Amino acid sequence: MVAWWDSLSEITRVWILAFGKGTLLLVWGLLNFAIAMMLERKVSAWFQNRVGPWRSGLHGWIQAIPDLMKLWIKEYILPRNVDKPLYVIAPFIGFTMSILVWLIIPIGPNATSTNLDIGIIFIAAITGYDVIMIFMAGWGSNNKYSLLGAMRGAAQMISYEVTLVMSIIGVVMMAGSLRLSDIVEAQAARGPLGWYLFPQIIGFGVYLIASLAELNRAPFDLAEAESELVSGYHTEYTGMRWAAFMLNEYIHLVAWSSLAATLFLGGWVGPTHVDLAAMLGNVVNLFGLYPNGAGNTLLDWAANAQPHWFWLWLWGFFWFSFKTYLFVFLAMWIRWTLPRVRIDQLMDLGWKFLLPVSLGNIFLTGVLRFLAVEYNGVPLNLGFATIRLLGLWTN
Repeated sequence: MVAWWDSLSEITRVWILAFGKGTLLLVWGLLNFAIAMMLERKVSAWFQNRVGPWRSGLHGWIQAIPDLMKLWIKEYILPRNVDKPLYVIAPFIGFTMSILVWLIIPIGPNATSTNLDIGIIFIAAITGYDVIMIFMAGWGSNNKYSLLGAMRGAAQMISYEVTLVMSIIGVVMMAGSLRLSDIVEAQAARGPLGWYLFPQIIGFGVYLIASLAELNRAPFDLAEAESELVSGYHTEYTGMRWAAFMLNEYIHLVAWSSLAATLFLGGWVGPTHVDLAAMLGNVVNLFGLYPNGAGNTLLDWAANAQPHWFWLWLWGFFWFSFKTYLFVFLAMWIRWTLPRVRIDQLMDLGWKFLLPVSLGNIFLTGVLRFLAVEYNGVPLNLGFATIRLLGLWTN
């Protein structure tokens, strides 16, 4: 196999790797769509006492299959006087961009499709195409409700994309890099629970709100408000064209959640079976107060263990997925709990509150970071211990 690979030309290897990566990203995106859609059904049933998602089709677990078949065989209705190129292309632009986001997100140790130096900038550029997708769909449909939804969606997404990028700058300043893998490793180097969630709690709050608005999810789903706009920018879409918009929404939901896990919760970094054995050994030994054979055996094994790279990767993938779906669950919890806001409230929240707060967070991070580095965290001697007042902002 190695000899065959070495015999190929450089351009052939590039094309094979590109095709392989593209296929894996597509499968990964569709898998996350299926999981997120099923989780959405279960969460909504749990929060709102809905019977269907718990009972229909093996307690709701296979209901997605007939739904998919229904969309697959549904008639493709093409309204008269639409701008056909824009109308047809729009759904698949969003779907393609939602897949491309996964190119640079590290899902485990040394598990990044493309480890770009400008990862944060790449994500900001890619997600900007969602604005184009929504406006193409609304304009191309030749429908007043679609156009109103598209105008709302474009204004909302442009507004909150600015705030979203600003909320991440504090993390970039802490890590000193735009590369996502570097940000994960910088948090790992800070020790257990050295997540940027704590020093960047303001940025995290802004990111959470702005990402929900960027995704057009309730309570910020003004672009497709059914009580006002029928279905917004995708009113005139049916069948798999409509399903492409749903694919885009759920894959983007998981992608933004994985980005939050990477930036604020340390990504794939977490305890492995070796770390768990060491923690259990300390507990059995009562943290050194009552040393015994069982605890010492666990501690000795953990100290001398050399786990295979596969197990380290598997643990990393587990922690990445766990943290990602914590954010997915949080987004769904918010959706099925809070009522929809008005469009003026949404725009005021973005421009008059979140944007100034995110700019203030950048200034505050710069000041505290400078003081922490310059004065070694500003140590305070309490006699029995020394604490660093700005220890969270040190490396």
